[in-house]
Amino acid sequence: MLYDVIIIGGGPAGAAAAVYSARKRLKTLLITESFGGQSIVSDDIQNWIGEAHISGFELAQKLEAHVRAFSDVIDIKIAERVIEIKSIRCSSLERICDFDVKTGQGAYESKSLVLAMGARRRKLDVPGEEKFNGKGVAYCSTCDAPLFSGKKVAVVGGGNAGLEAVVDLFPYASEIYLLHRGDALKGDPVEQEEMKKNPKLKKIIFNAEPVEIEGDKFVSRIKYKDIKTGHIESLPVEGVFVEIGSVPNTETVKELVELDNWGQIVINAKHASTSHPGVFAAGDITDDPYKQNNISAGDGVRAALAAYSYILKREKQPPASA
Repeated sequence: MLYDVIIIGGGPAGAAAAVYSARKRLKTLLITESFGGQSIVSDDIQNWIGEAHISGFELAQKLEAHVRAFSDVIDIKIAERVIEIKSIRCSSLERICDFDVKTGQGAYESKSLVLAMGARRRKLDVPGEEKFNGKGVAYCSTCDAPLFSGKKVAVVGGGNAGLEAVVDLFPYASEIYLLHRGDALKGDPVEQEEMKKNPKLKKIIFNAEPVEIEGDKFVSRIKYKDIKTGHIESLPVEGVFVEIGSVPNTETVKELVELDNWGQIVINAKHASTSHPGVFAAGDITDDPYKQNNISAGDGVRAALAAYSYILKREKQPPASA
């Protein structure tokens, strides 16, 4: 079967793209390892519009249910990992192609693609990090800062992401400690100066390499090594924000579309289009600077509508007319 569009990803971007593709009566295939995206580990999401409080698991369930409500035009392949994506049957003059998407379970073809594979947070890879993920360890200050009201928190990272996390925590945390592997911060100098004026920032700890996160049911301390002395220090905190960047899941498309220096897909923000005609991208996998669930959902809508317009121009008739 040749689909009108294959959507890869089951987070807010992929789910929104699927719903809008279905409403445009595009014959759609959604491939995802799971629904929910990065937020599935969050116990309490407070900024998903329309829900004052919702867990990542509940959000994933709602996204999946909404997509499955259009099962007459959407085929869903869940628990499948995409291993290869390539263009096929290309017109040499117009660069109009079909696309072949291979997973470990099969191969699928389409006239267009929406890439919504998201990104994965760069992790510390230390003992305790996975154990306390969602139980004091967090990776998104914009999402989770309100959960740490009145608590002592450590932020790991000396770049702009780390600095922004500290600022996001100012209205909530009682004390903030910034840990950085280097001997000087790398973030914006102006933001550094503003950050240092706030008395809630108790200390910037340089040359600090995290080695373990400890606790009982929740985080109670982070241990780090002083890189210069080799000594292991222990810092009592109730939360650890890991802000050392993210890695976009673009390994399978690096030969298909243009990527920026950080491996993100470069898009035309008006149309979600990429450097390859017929390929659209949405959410955290793109070079959009704001990585948020609500923004990803909007990106998915835009990508689906752009894919529909592309199909119309390619076919010269609405897909449902057949």
